[in-house]
Amino acid sequence: MTPERERAARLLLLAYTLAALTDLCALLAHGHTAQGLHAAAKPLLMPLLAAQVYVRGAPRLLIAALLFGWGGDTLLLIDAQPAFLAGMALFAAGHLCYLVLFGRGRTSPYLGMGYAVALAATATVLLPALPAGLRIPVAGYSLLLTAMAYRASGPGLRAGLGGALFLVSDTLIATGIADLPRPPAADFWIMATYVAAQSLLAAGVLGFRTGPASAYREARTSV
Repeated sequence: MTPERERAARLLLLAYTLAALTDLCALLAHGHTAQGLHAAAKPLLMPLLAAQVYVRGAPRLLIAALLFGWGGDTLLLIDAQPAFLAGMALFAAGHLCYLVLFGRGRTSPYLGMGYAVALAATATVLLPALPAGLRIPVAGYSLLLTAMAYRASGPGLRAGLGGALFLVSDTLIATGIADLPRPPAADFWIMATYVAAQSLLAAGVLGFRTGPASAYREARTSV
């Protein structure tokens, strides 16, 4: 990467970090000013992260996954069921992008069984408590999200942890819609785990595509 692109990547990472901190602090505060800061900062997060990874040579599917996340973030600011469903569809598209990026990397069957048990347990508690119109879409989305979280372990620990945190973040959202118990400052934890998830997934994909393992795969395919 050229020095100019390196500087641009660092500036974009700084802007992303500042936007994330602003959003998280706003969620811990109260009042109209804090709500305004959250509404302004949240839609900036994924475009800034997408721009940062673009400068670093990210694959198009990673940029698409992050921009689908941006669309979902924006729609979830609207407190209406159609906006929620549309936002969920955009996040689902992002998960499909990640699944293609992860390819057929090796994953642990024991981890898969753990995710399957977690999905079954969550669905048993969550789905009956949701409004009837959301049960089937949320069930389908949950299956896709869990598959993404499981396959995320293929590129390595960072992406695997990112997938797990994405699952935690979306589960907290769903429990709020179902009016189930949640931890204090739930909105803060939703965004904290989400920002960490997308950051780790992006870092994991970049490392998988540009690290020593990538060079090894390219050498093998050229033989």
